[in-house]
Amino acid sequence: MPKEKAAEGAAEFRAARDLLLELREDQEAARREFTWPRPAAFNWALDHFDEVARRRPDRTALWIVEENGSEARYSYRHLSERSNQVANWLHAQGVRPSDRILVMLGSQVELWEVVLAAVKLGAVVLPTAVALSEADLMDRMDRGGVRHVVCAPTETEKFVGMQGHWTRICVGYMDGWLAYPDSEHTALEFYPPRPTAPDDPLLMYFTSGTTAKPKLVTHTQHSYPVGHLSTMYWLGVQPGDVHLNVSPPGWGKHAYGSVFGPWNAEATVLVVNQLRFRVERLLDEVVRCGVDTLCMPPTVWRMLLRNDLASWEVGLREALSAGEPLAPDVLERVHEAWGIPVRDGFGQTETTMIVGNGPGQPIVPGSMGRELPGFRVEIVSPDTDDPAETGELCVDLAEAPVGVMRGYTDDGDLTRQVTRRKLYHTRDMVTRGPDGQITYVGRFDDVFKASDYRISPFEIESVLVEHEYVAEAAVVPSPDPLRGSVVKAYVSLREGVEPGEEAARAVLAHARGRLSPYKRVRRLEFAALPKSVAGKIRRVQMRRTEAARGTIPEGERHPHEYWEEDLPGLGA
Repeated sequence: MPKEKAAEGAAEFRAARDLLLELREDQEAARREFTWPRPAAFNWALDHFDEVARRRPDRTALWIVEENGSEARYSYRHLSERSNQVANWLHAQGVRPSDRILVMLGSQVELWEVVLAAVKLGAVVLPTAVALSEADLMDRMDRGGVRHVVCAPTETEKFVGMQGHWTRICVGYMDGWLAYPDSEHTALEFYPPRPTAPDDPLLMYFTSGTTAKPKLVTHTQHSYPVGHLSTMYWLGVQPGDVHLNVSPPGWGKHAYGSVFGPWNAEATVLVVNQLRFRVERLLDEVVRCGVDTLCMPPTVWRMLLRNDLASWEVGLREALSAGEPLAPDVLERVHEAWGIPVRDGFGQTETTMIVGNGPGQPIVPGSMGRELPGFRVEIVSPDTDDPAETGELCVDLAEAPVGVMRGYTDDGDLTRQVTRRKLYHTRDMVTRGPDGQITYVGRFDDVFKASDYRISPFEIESVLVEHEYVAEAAVVPSPDPLRGSVVKAYVSLREGVEPGEEAARAVLAHARGRLSPYKRVRRLEFAALPKSVAGKIRRVQMRRTEAARGTIPEGERHPHEYWEEDLPGLGA
């Protein structure tokens, strides 16, 4: 009976997946006809991935290109068998269903082997970035209730002073650690100790912590594997495609585009490892490897513009970005060079992709698109929860969409707060136009008032980064005795540009010519932008810095800080 139920669950999953592939360029029809599969018995790795391995054994599931030009391809059959071995070996080392495994690996094949093995075994993975400090790591070990650790030899030193009874597993050989390569000597057949249930925990992610202490998010055996059908749809990835996602392991976006999204579609995940990131090499590999679908964060898309994009004859069918809106000039230049649009979308660690411009849809510059299949969203006032044209983006929970977290693991009160009134509150501000297009305004905590107007940092930052001198920008309020607060921009300059009055004048004049008077940037400071361990800008830190200054004495400035009144001709 369990095998029959699993087969029924797999058939239900594939039917929903195939519908989305069939309607890939008709987002309205896909939203209308798609319903979430909710199989009572379904283990994504055993019943989907292994089935792909049976039907397409030689198709490449994972393709890793190294810095030195070497590369390795791993077929669906190989990863199916290796994950069976790893699951057997982990179980022999004492890993049981629901045990929590902290996985601290880079983009190496063992990462994907462990994830697949954990799904099969029913264990819980805490993906962790290798860039974490020891203090951050101790917090994750403690709050995550970790019972097992898997890491590379280079990372073992970070665990030396940590107390507790947890299994030490090294992907290599290190004294005092179990040797992961020993898993190669275990059986190729795997029989799970017990069936996994839809609501069993599978992944626990720490959020990036841009505005507060990182939250611990729990996803289940269904919420990410099945929930990422919406992500697969947004990506536009098809069976046999080569998909490249520029996101490091340890964060939810990696699961979006380097595990569940493409593998739901039976595609190939491409990884291009670089010790020092270079856009030129990335584009060389996009051409050489025949990438079909490419997803990159806005910062990387902006870096592309420093090059003559048309000199790379890419064969891309889909280009995607998520994280913040792309400036219109980026969209225009990519389309001019490659003849394809860059499609935007929105999701969180707590969810799968919620809103997006699906494949083949008309693109409105600055818009994230519309609801993706499986989701209904509401926009409500952050003060009253009443419907609003501009307000907080919320997911309607009335029909229990699969792609939403189970909750915050160690904070029941916060879980109840963000799911009140049968809505999941994203804490992100958006506006919806008459055509249904949803446009991002800013993080709830980042939106502020200046001169009695509500200011969206992203709107101003997108203008600032259009200037040739600007690499990155962050906008925060700065105290002002007359206006209460004014708009201040922290700006990181591109390589070769010197901070000084000339650069300040050029950037401020550029912004002034493109922004409404009430959004005017009146103060500018050249500085490195503080970021979370996930690489996201921490505006909250800059806001605290400004607030702590209080009323600034006449003439007092930070190093490389310029006010309009400092620059004749701009301060009028």
